Amino acid sequence: MATQLPTTDIRIGADLIRRRKGGTPIVCLTAYTYPIARLLDPYVDLLLVGDSVAMVLHGHETTLGASLEMMIAHGQAVMRGSAKACVVVDMPAGTYEDSAAQAVASARRIVGESGCQAVKLEGGVDMAAQIAAIVAADIPVMGHIGLQPQSVEKDGGYKIKGRTDENVAALIADASAVEKAGAFSLVIEGTIETVAADITRRIAIPTIGIGASGECDGQILVIDDMVGLTVDRVPKFVKQYADLRSVIEHAAERYASEVRDRDFPGPTHVFSRTNGGDES
Repeated sequence: MATQLPTTDIRIGADLIRRRKGGTPIVCLTAYTYPIARLLDPYVDLLLVGDSVAMVLHGHETTLGASLEMMIAHGQAVMRGSAKACVVVDMPAGTYEDSAAQAVASARRIVGESGCQAVKLEGGVDMAAQIAAIVAADIPVMGHIGLQPQSVEKDGGYKIKGRTDENVAALIADASAVEKAGAFSLVIEGTIETVAADITRRIAIPTIGIGASGECDGQILVIDDMVGLTVDRVPKFVKQYADLRSVIEHAAERYASEVRDRDFPGPTHVFSRTNGGDES
């Protein structure tokens, strides 16, 4: 039987995120591990355990490699490292699309086994029934429209949305459907800036932009992209605030050199009768 991880009374909840509409921008980042969650938690309002973990940590080519078990395990790790942020866990592809009943069962499992505050799923008009059913089961839902990574194979790649009048109308309909279904917030990804800004003005729930608009009510980036750890191509919309890839490569190069030259471990890194017998 799975162990339920309790939430914390001081943790920001979905309702508090909803109330941030039009206020101070909501700061969001992805997190997949305990140490990263601990580092980010003091500075963000929301931590998303994104299905991007399948690509970032597990080496899959798309987010379709994420499983329910994978998301729950990483959700548990992030919950252990977070004390105040609202923690949201992505529902992976194949766990909610078939029916409202399937969506509720998967959402209950994610929340029950990870202790997170909310789940996120992709889709608009086509997923409104699933969102409404999960919300009716007292589980907060974050929506996701625009570029939807789980649909990359169906769409034939990562294609920016909002380039045609027809697509703009569909995006507006999706945003309205997600709001009416009861979602507390909405991610808008990979969408023409003016369209994302217009959607933000049209709906009463906060929008979280990623490759969207500075007028969104908040912003989110994948943590590995933001700190320069991404191995492959970095998306156009990413701003890198650090270059940890170079730092790690340099550290590994120095370590390898010192081990081969027998410079490491040195006298201060080994135990003897004179320098103490414990690690304190």
